[in-house]
Amino acid sequence: MIFTAKSMQLLIDKLKSEETWLSFGGGLLKIIFILIIAKVLIKIGELAIQNIFKIRNLSPLAKTSGRREETLAKLLDNILSYVVYFIAFMMILSVMGINVQALIAGAGIVGLAVGFGAQNLVKDIISGFFIIFEDQFSVGDHIRVGQFEGNVEAIGLRTTKIKSWTGELHILPNGSITQVTNFSLNNSIAVVDIAISYGEDIERAEKVIEDSLKNMPEQYEELIKEPELLGIQTMGPTEVVLRIVAETLPMKQSGIARALRKDIKLLLDEQGIKVPPPRLVMYPSGTEQPK
Repeated sequence: MIFTAKSMQLLIDKLKSEETWLSFGGGLLKIIFILIIAKVLIKIGELAIQNIFKIRNLSPLAKTSGRREETLAKLLDNILSYVVYFIAFMMILSVMGINVQALIAGAGIVGLAVGFGAQNLVKDIISGFFIIFEDQFSVGDHIRVGQFEGNVEAIGLRTTKIKSWTGELHILPNGSITQVTNFSLNNSIAVVDIAISYGEDIERAEKVIEDSLKNMPEQYEELIKEPELLGIQTMGPTEVVLRIVAETLPMKQSGIARALRKDIKLLLDEQGIKVPPPRLVMYPSGTEQPK
């Protein structure tokens, strides 16, 4: 576009006009005011959502778990933000002199064409709603989805974020989540194997271990009930292996297993019950090994 001297003069006169700057300043103030109001409305809405769930917790009929409440609260916060910011964006366009009604009408036709190419997006959103309302998993749960395993950091309208124990954050489209293993819904089982030398009195070792297991629930609050000594699990070349199982709170089995191994090892040492030491057998070169 080529500007003539006359058009340039008109532009300069318009910029010098007080009315132009008043109109620009008024529009800018309106836009700032709209953004402030949108931010305030989002804050008020978030507080209202939190209070609603607090009131539900006080009701004797409330059956929603804390995990699901946190997930639903975050999802409602996201929906509220999207709706408020969309309305604010439309109002800003109106302040800028853009015909919003015509824009929405045109967007409907364009949206119909785009919708055919956005099937995956719609699938992700619908899958996200089913994940939440069926309570497949919630924020804070430890889950496995395919090759990814970790704690659920967030469930959005389109994606789920899973943080592994080594710190990686995996962002998965909800539509790709077809099979889920949830480790946080039910109690876990800790399995502890204790090796005893063949030369020891096995019945005495079992009696010592069983007596110590009776006090374990008082010592560890993660235990649901008293651990159980199942008996001899295997008999190896140099040891007899005793197996202990303990029911724990969800995802607490690893810590309890380590604690039980330490406590039982110290107890066996106090009672003089020996654990078989590792043995290394070496054969001279050229000699035939026993079969």
